[in-house]
Amino acid sequence: MVNRLRRSLLLAAPAALVLRPFAAAAQGPLRIEITQGVIEPLPFAAPPFLPDSPAAADLANQITQVVIDDLTGTGLFRQIPPSAFIGKVTNFDAPVQFADWKAINAQALITGAVGVAGDKATVRFRLWDVFAQAGLGDGLQFQGPTASWRRLGHKVADAVYSRLTGEGGYFDSKVAYIAESGPKNARRKQVALMDYDGFNARTLTDGNALVVTPQISIKARQILYTSYELGSPRIFVMNVDGSGRHVLDQDAGMSFAPEFSPDGTRVVYSVSEGTGSDIVISGLGGGGRKQLTKSASIDTAPSFSPDGSQIVFESDRSGSQQIYMMSASGGEPKRISFGEGRYATPVWSPRGDLIAFTKIVGGRFHIGAMRLDGSNEQLLTASYIDEGPTWAPNGRVLMFFRESPGESGGPQIYTVDVTGRNLRQVRTGGYASDPSWSGLLG
Repeated sequence: MVNRLRRSLLLAAPAALVLRPFAAAAQGPLRIEITQGVIEPLPFAAPPFLPDSPAAADLANQITQVVIDDLTGTGLFRQIPPSAFIGKVTNFDAPVQFADWKAINAQALITGAVGVAGDKATVRFRLWDVFAQAGLGDGLQFQGPTASWRRLGHKVADAVYSRLTGEGGYFDSKVAYIAESGPKNARRKQVALMDYDGFNARTLTDGNALVVTPQISIKARQILYTSYELGSPRIFVMNVDGSGRHVLDQDAGMSFAPEFSPDGTRVVYSVSEGTGSDIVISGLGGGGRKQLTKSASIDTAPSFSPDGSQIVFESDRSGSQQIYMMSASGGEPKRISFGEGRYATPVWSPRGDLIAFTKIVGGRFHIGAMRLDGSNEQLLTASYIDEGPTWAPNGRVLMFFRESPGESGGPQIYTVDVTGRNLRQVRTGGYASDPSWSGLLG
């Protein structure tokens, strides 16, 4: 598995990340090509962003650190520590002294400046190919509330990541999850929301009723979740600030395992009647309800394809938990999992090329991924319990939760690269489970 640098013309940053170019710079050739794995991360230097005034000094340092943390957290990039720097950046608009950065083997250089006007902050930055002595694309400028300085840092990191890899970023995103507290036999669970890296976390439900499997919409505007506050499991929908909470489908009995369609207008979920459960699709307001499966089996955990035309789900119709695929308008499901063990919680990649899943085999739980026809199955993790994968907006990283055994054990959220590398725990400040990753916030 190889991760190599190649010399080629840089692709322009995606328009969704560009708020405003402020200066033209020569396009350079540096690009990191992600093929399968990584031999050595790309070394980069990120001198502290320069404050345009004394009032911006702390903010400039904080935003710089967010950019560094985002990039190094991918496992694809390695920060050269400031103690190794030969030169300094003292003027954002001054020519770069490339020899100083080449001497410490920095292949990419990030320079920036931060200004504050009232409650607004402005970040300007440039990305440089040190060895080609050229800028990588135009310089960019992002602006937002000073209180949202972490998000400004994430947006800078997304633009850098995109230019160096040719892929979309994933840092400026949100994750819905279940925050858990209390003893194992009386765990309090609340729907919560956080940044992708665990910061800015807040709970959205009061914890008086059991809640599970939250699902955030791609644009991070609404959250679906299953609650037992009415006695039996029912699906609720609410805005990401916790307002507007209501039952999704008043006519459904026991309903659970919901997921938004890519455009946010439909919901696919499970409805249980008798001993089995079926897959149902409806509008976000519960109207236009259509039953997609009808059998005595347990059909659950549905997930839309990126274009909304197909659904993948788990079912025990063959005698054990397996993964099936069908049209979002209904029809005969097709089984795609045929390996040893049981398969659960399938999730379609935003790229459309892979299905992530939970696999239980030999008394161990795994997070894995396979192609749409079930081929090229790869197990990325192994543990006592690993469950509930969810994809990063760019399809490069999976987030899931891992349960530790014993009376004092509990769930924690982790991320892992789709190659199986770079397993990292997400800071949540307590037990956490059932993550659901949004798309980029834009």
